[in-house]
Amino acid sequence: MIPRLKEQYDKKIINDLQKEFSLENKLMVPKIMKVVLNMGLGLDGSDKKILQNCIEDISLISGQKPIVTRFKKSISNFKTRKGAAAGVKVTLRGSRMYEFIDRLVNIALPRIKDFQGLNPNGLDNFGNYTLGIKEHIIFPEINFDKVDRIRGMDITLCTNSKNKKISFALLKAMNFPFNKTKAKKGVN
Repeated sequence: MIPRLKEQYDKKIINDLQKEFSLENKLMVPKIMKVVLNMGLGLDGSDKKILQNCIEDISLISGQKPIVTRFKKSISNFKTRKGAAAGVKVTLRGSRMYEFIDRLVNIALPRIKDFQGLNPNGLDNFGNYTLGIKEHIIFPEINFDKVDRIRGMDITLCTNSKNKKISFALLKAMNFPFNKTKAKKGVN
């Protein structure tokens, strides 16, 4: 079964963006290549129980098992040891990616307390968008009673566009709720 957002992208968004930016063919229209979810552990990386809880939470949110990222070198000021767990991350592609984006935009983001919209300044010069979430419990898959500690996470959407403006239009067409007052020059 094709995800709802993928079907909308294929039937409507491609045609709209091609007309809006006068692109010669449909292959020039940008698309989201992958979504990367990252949850840092901080000082809790040495505790195996907390690490396992984070792995379970990310697995529920993403639908696939995350990998454990590790420190590459020891730094005493940051209290890190080489090889210790630094966090967990998942890379989503294909159908799981589109289903995750659909759940993020339509279910999870509206559940954020005092939500004012996403900051459009999260776009980098390569057309990728990064947003941070302070509470991972906004996803409906997480059972609030079983959470030992509320954690934050980073979500990065990687596109194949090299232009900020076209990437912003793509995310806008996918119903990302951007805040208009935080927009800086060059994006709109």
